[in-house]
Amino acid sequence: MSVSTERAPDSREFGRGAAVLSVGIAATGVVTYAYFALASHALTSSAYGGIALLWSAVFVVVSVLYRPVEQLLSRTIADREARGAAGGQHLRVAATIQISLAAAYVIAALALHHPLEHGLLGGASTLYWVMVAAVPCYAASYFARGFLAGHRRFGLYGLLVFVESASRCAFALAVVVGIAHGQAAVALGIAAAPLLSLSVVPWALRRRLRSRTEAGDPALATAPEGELTLARGAGFAGAVLAIMLAEQTFLNAGPLLVKATETHRAAALAGFAFNVLLIARAPLQLFQAVQTSILPHLTRLRAAGRDDPFRRSVAVTILAVAAFAAIVALAMVALGPTIMRAAFGGHGHYARGGLVAVAGGMGLYLSAATLNQAALARGRARQAAVCWIAAAVAFVLALVVPRFDQRLLQVELAYLGGAALLCVLLYGLYRRSAP
Repeated sequence: MSVSTERAPDSREFGRGAAVLSVGIAATGVVTYAYFALASHALTSSAYGGIALLWSAVFVVVSVLYRPVEQLLSRTIADREARGAAGGQHLRVAATIQISLAAAYVIAALALHHPLEHGLLGGASTLYWVMVAAVPCYAASYFARGFLAGHRRFGLYGLLVFVESASRCAFALAVVVGIAHGQAAVALGIAAAPLLSLSVVPWALRRRLRSRTEAGDPALATAPEGELTLARGAGFAGAVLAIMLAEQTFLNAGPLLVKATETHRAAALAGFAFNVLLIARAPLQLFQAVQTSILPHLTRLRAAGRDDPFRRSVAVTILAVAAFAAIVALAMVALGPTIMRAAFGGHGHYARGGLVAVAGGMGLYLSAATLNQAALARGRARQAAVCWIAAAVAFVLALVVPRFDQRLLQVELAYLGGAALLCVLLYGLYRRSAP
């Protein structure tokens, strides 16, 4: 009975994990900002623009490609620990998928050498090769993140992402102080950082092996091998990859479609749309801590058959999201246009109603993200992916089919409607998937 109690998931542990990760991710955000601030001081405007473009491209690619395996590992490890399973088949399956994704990327990047180097990166050969090398390097980093999250090592997870950002920042600092020179040195930090961050992993493995040896748990020594196969793992990862693509559609399609479909002041309108959607982007960065910690927490609850704590954890998280979104919406009602002009300059007109709509959409989107983690914990990745794809398609159609005279308002309302549809669809899946 004591062993069962020790293994039982604890909501307070979930709260502590989310809090620790929030601190780590917030610190990471500050250091990442410092990297770009230092780079902007060390480089010319055109060279700095290349760094910003390189980072944006790498960030989007690694988020889409590698977060599926991070989620797969997090869920699978949590489930196996709750069931007392032993063995390393799940790690081999996840590693096979991750290596395959990295290899596919390298092949595609080499095949698209000319359009990437001369079209996307403006002919900068060094930036192209850094991009080719950086994305496979992040494969190992995201694998480690999934391993640490599944084992509830949230302190080390936060340390890993912080070391990554600090290592990247060190390259820009070296250029500022004169140890290194030029755009290439700053860009190399993007490729080196994920590898340097892995320095925390051996310590995590050593501590885990020592704790298991000292515990001498016979259940872990004799439990049967898990049932994760390459086909099941690839199916889960493929579904999450589709979710990641839909997520990027919500975050980036608005400004891109505005720029593509407008003939007058297209770049300016796209910039205004990007600024407005930062109201949704910034909280999403911090919400990653909740997403990372809640998936293994819910998976353990499901594996243990604890349905009431499962539903309570989801409900409490959504209530917290609703409270946060209400605060942001009130701030937009009171000072929204003033805040936007102070942050991005006084050249744009930001309507109060549109800002409130984006704040409401942000709350619905984060609620949907919580329901998505519940679906993944219950093994409903494919059904969740269908919900995401349907909502993303509806969002894009709302941006292009009707043509509002006020394009910025159209982006804001489309985001609110798309987030509402996503939340409704995932809530329906949540209700249908309940035991």
